[in-house]
Amino acid sequence: MFLYAPIPWYSWLAWVGVITALVILNEISRRSRIAAWLCFIVLPVALTIFVWPTTAGPGSSTGTWFHWAKVYSALAGCLGFMALRYWPRLSKNKWALLFPPAILAINIFEACLRDFQVGAMNADGMVDGVYMLSGAWNWMNGVAGLLNLLTICGWVGIIISRDKSKDMVWPDMLWFWIIAYDLWNFAYVYNCVGDHSFYAGAALLISCTIPAFFVKKGVWLQHRAHTLAFWMMFTMAVPTFVTSSQFAVDSSHNPAALFTVSAVALAANIAVVIYQIYTVVKRRKNPLHDELYAHLAQYREVREANMPLV
Repeated sequence: MFLYAPIPWYSWLAWVGVITALVILNEISRRSRIAAWLCFIVLPVALTIFVWPTTAGPGSSTGTWFHWAKVYSALAGCLGFMALRYWPRLSKNKWALLFPPAILAINIFEACLRDFQVGAMNADGMVDGVYMLSGAWNWMNGVAGLLNLLTICGWVGIIISRDKSKDMVWPDMLWFWIIAYDLWNFAYVYNCVGDHSFYAGAALLISCTIPAFFVKKGVWLQHRAHTLAFWMMFTMAVPTFVTSSQFAVDSSHNPAALFTVSAVALAANIAVVIYQIYTVVKRRKNPLHDELYAHLAQYREVREANMPLV
């Protein structure tokens, strides 16, 4: 295959299993407040004390600063979103609404730094327990990530859904930005931890995009935080699943594949930038305090379905 070494049937089955498990865990944790507390406070505290120091220590493929920063930033996102969802006074505070875009931007920026770091390594071999091949693709995708970060918009319109799940709904975060994010993030994982990307890239991104498009629209960031937190907790506890188990799938380490996925990600994010600039100019919007896409049917569908009843 172009992107990967040959993939056996049981790895495809495990891939589907990972997606299914993450979707189910996300649904449980978003629908039950008690389940969310157990998943995002009790479980990570236990793992931090009893498991991760051994499984994600020095020499492990998940023992880098990035993996530790990623798991805790994902958990911080989950807890922050829960505070907005379950504390009505907080969700009405405009300053508190800066938290979702801030934690998202921090996560994107962390990954951009790692892409640039790998690009500067001139690596062609094992680094931090994974095979890395540095190249122009790292720089291209780092730029794509920064563009994705700069096109985050409309957080002033975040609302809490009126149904029992009290989801954090972001109407201005629409499908084209999500797809651009997915392409960039897959390219990042493919560039920097390529042998993990079959699961940590493709499966993980699909697990939050499916519910965002087909289960609970407008809640992509919440879905993303939950599925990312679950995946990071699992992979730091069982790093061999993606490295040396029978289900592991290696990247092809093909320079053409690396260049292609990063070029596609960069092109998609440039397209979002162009459309956003066009929208800002044509509709005289300020991306710092306006919702940019309120004129689109997808925006209106999400907002109308979740606005609290007066």
